[in-house]
Order: sequence, then structure tokens, then C-alpha cells
Amino acid sequence: MSTLDTNTGSVYLYNWWSSSAFRYVPVPEPVAPLIATLDGSYLFCGGMSGHVHSLALPSCDHMFSFTAHSSPVSCFSINDDGSLLLTGGDDGAISVFSILSLFDSTSTESAILCRLAGHASAVTAISVGMGGSRSTVLSCSLDFTCKFWRLGHGSLMRTVVFPCMIWSVVMDSTESQFYAGGSDGHVYSAHMKMDRRQSKRADELAEPVKWEPGHGAAVTAVVAMVNAGQQHLVSASEGGCIRVWCAESKRSVRAFWNEQGRSISDLVVARRVRYSGGIGGFIGSCRRHDFEGPSSGFTSRAIIRPAMEASEMEETLNTAVKDRKRAVETLEAAIETYQRLLVLILKEANGGGGTNSNCSIKDSTED
Repeated sequence: MSTLDTNTGSVYLYNWWSSSAFRYVPVPEPVAPLIATLDGSYLFCGGMSGHVHSLALPSCDHMFSFTAHSSPVSCFSINDDGSLLLTGGDDGAISVFSILSLFDSTSTESAILCRLAGHASAVTAISVGMGGSRSTVLSCSLDFTCKFWRLGHGSLMRTVVFPCMIWSVVMDSTESQFYAGGSDGHVYSAHMKMDRRQSKRADELAEPVKWEPGHGAAVTAVVAMVNAGQQHLVSASEGGCIRVWCAESKRSVRAFWNEQGRSISDLVVARRVRYSGGIGGFIGSCRRHDFEGPSSGFTSRAIIRPAMEASEMEETLNTAVKDRKRAVETLEAAIETYQRLLVLILKEANGGGGTNSNCSIKDSTED
């Protein structure tokens, strides 16, 4: 993303195997959060005006814009089946849209399903559970709270208060625990579901637990992952630190630091293919770190083949273009040499005296 002009913005698209942008896309205003649909066909960009701008991929045509908030859009999320777009704003609200209705309807007003209003400050992150339109939505905010919403009814279920502002939040795969990144540099965890039969421990379980050690700077991203059958958490901070945690023991098992000390704004856990059979990895800032993961059931070569073929095809095409240019230059040099040789032969045949004939022959060969 780029916001060099205060009135316009831009989005840069990259291939994962290259550090150079292959496409520059102008958008009507400065944008911050981005999210793509699950099939990668469309990209949504959150604007400073509260509008969301949609782009078709890979053509990058600007499809349409619609109003989501009365203040800047701060975050996005898409539910597990890819049917719903959830937007968070600085106005403290969450808007829920039907993605299909956004593209099929002439009016975006009919695409909005509900509006979840309850935060007293900007919404910083949204996590959506399993279950489509009946799923649980978890949001965090600068108002020191995380809120649970019942998506089907648009109602608030529960509020968890923290000792600091919360910048990031995520549920685990079983939706039994959730993890939050605080502005104080610590990761917090708490139970999502309360057993009414354990009423004596309900208050204790509801309290968020602080993990040690802290990052030393605000935790901007948290991602839950399952590795070798165990639940792990990956967190990143403004200080450029990435930590891998064992969720069961709440202990940090690995730590990485950005060499430049740059702030990390987001974190993506990717299933990295390795020829040894291990899969896993995470990307923070502009570095990739290996982390063993479970097998996908396919061979490494089968999974990585499409990307490798695309990369090899691009390299082959570039080589072919260079070879063609070199061949054309060689051919032009050979033609020029033969022209000079033909002129000398004709001059020798005419005994060196046919200047006019010599010139006419030279002109005709140049034509």
C-alpha cells in the first residue's frame, strides 16, 4: 500500500517468490487494511473515508465502492465459508456484508446483513469462528475490551476487559480459547466457553492470563496454528520481534528479531512446502522463518509444482526474449557484412571503374 498523495492511494501486488511488485493499482483514496476473497478473485481495500473499494483480480479493475463506516476502516475479516465480509472501523462498529450480494445487487444497502455496535473506540481486529452465518465473532478494540458476538442474531454475548488496549485477537481451532495481543507488549489468553456447572471457577476462568516474557512493544499480530499435533501461537510486535509459543504451557519456545528493527504490522502463517516432507512456516515483515508442520497428505513436489512451473516458465520466457534479441542483432550484423562484401565483389568485377554502377548496386542492396 502507498499513500504518497493525500487524495489518492495505491496498492502494489507481488508474487510470493519475488520481492518486486508486478502490478501497481491506483485507488480513489488512501487505504490501509486489505483482504482478498478465499478464491483470490477479488480484493477489498479499506479507505480513510469509511468506504470499501473492491478490485477484480488479476485484472485489477476497480469494480465499485461502498460505505461501511462513518470513519476510517481499520480491519477486515472473512468467515470460514467465504460468504461474509466483516469490516471494523474507527467508529467502534463492525459491519457485516454478504459478498455475493455485493456483486449481484445494484445497491450495496441490501448487501449489509447487520451492524454490531458496542465498542467505545476503534476496532483493531476481528476473528470469526466456524459455522457460516451462525458463527461466533470476536472483536478487540482500543477501549481495553474484547467482545463476543452471535452473528446470526447480531447480539452481544460477552465482554472481556483487559488492563491495556488490545491490538490483535484470534481464536484457537477448537474455539475453546482465545488469544489477544496487548499494547503493553504481552500476549493474553482466556477461555471462550464457560461451563455453568463450574460456577465457582467461572470468574477465575473468565480472567485473561498474561503470558511471560513480554515483547517489550505492542503486540500487533497473533496467529494460532497446530504443529505436530500441538497448539502453538505466533505473535509479532512493533519492536520487530516474533515469538512462537506453546499454547498449553504458555511458554515462548522460539524468538526471532527483525534485523532492521522495523515494526511488524501483520503476520501470516503459511504452509511452507519443504522437500524433506515438513510443512510450515510463517512470514513476518519481509522475512520467512521455518517451522515444522504436519503433513498435508500430498508429496512436497506435487504441492509446489504449480508455483515452480510458473517461475520456470517466467524464467524461460525471459531467456527466450534475450536469445531472440541477440539473434536479431547477429543477423543484422551478418547482413551488413554481406552487403559490404557484395559491393567489393561487384567493384572487382567491373575493374574498379564503375563508380555509378557501384553506387546503384549499393543503394539497391540497402533497400
